Amino acid sequence: MHHRGLVVVNAYDVLPSIQHFIDRMAFEFKNLDIELDVKNTAEIYAFIGSDGELYSVDLPYDFVLFLDKDRYISHLLEESGMRLFNSARAIEACDDKMLTYMNLMHFGIHMPKTVTGPLHYSLLDNEDFLNNLVNVIPFPIVVKTNYGSQGQGVFLANNMDELREIESQITYRPRLYQEFIEASKGFDYRLIIVGGKFVAGYKRRSITGDFRSNLSVGGIGVEHTMSPFQIDTAERIARAMKLDYCGIDFLESGIREEPILCEVNSNAFFKGAEEVTGINVAEKYAAHIFNEIYRVK
Repeated sequence: MHHRGLVVVNAYDVLPSIQHFIDRMAFEFKNLDIELDVKNTAEIYAFIGSDGELYSVDLPYDFVLFLDKDRYISHLLEESGMRLFNSARAIEACDDKMLTYMNLMHFGIHMPKTVTGPLHYSLLDNEDFLNNLVNVIPFPIVVKTNYGSQGQGVFLANNMDELREIESQITYRPRLYQEFIEASKGFDYRLIIVGGKFVAGYKRRSITGDFRSNLSVGGIGVEHTMSPFQIDTAERIARAMKLDYCGIDFLESGIREEPILCEVNSNAFFKGAEEVTGINVAEKYAAHIFNEIYRVK
């Protein structure tokens, strides 16, 4: 039997890393006799009618590999009966960094101390928040926009002047503030989880002096054997957030073996993981989807 899957991408921009993701998955799906089509979100015809019912074009696909962050389209596709990888709710929780930490609050996951920024709509300024913030988190303070990837929207404030300057740039955006983990400056660990199980991992290290280690901002990937603590914690996070596939980034505390959660990425690019480890991540992800959709339970 011939099977078909759909890849959904952003309507306006498909990054080279996303295209690589698609190409690798298409190759592995072909080996499983699955044809993969690609549509952008502007081509997905779904709307809520005047009677309050969902209307959508019948999509002749067995599943959707959703590689955008459009929470509205993803939820509408699920409402129409499509199985998404990852689910709309899981993508939404990972896309919003603050929501990620809130979803994991009661699972015993070690995280940096995190403060959410107050919503700001007007031209008026209020320094009460910043003055209170430095009493909770000492400098240096990591500042992040809630939405962002590949190291974008992440800043480091070393003093109040720098904090005010960063705040002036992003004050109208959802944002959060975290303690800086000095022991992990310039490096972190990326673990790839498929179907709740660890499949590959490597260390990311900055070679530019940047406190961030993302490959997109000048970091490099190096081989590293993950500890049982890292693997167990990553698998618990993936299961807690009901993720079919994800990349989990850990920091190192320098005090205990237990890793510190940095971020959870629902559509983590796996080019770096495959190149550094030699593990065929795309094959494992394709096999997981195949088993979820076509194998009789």
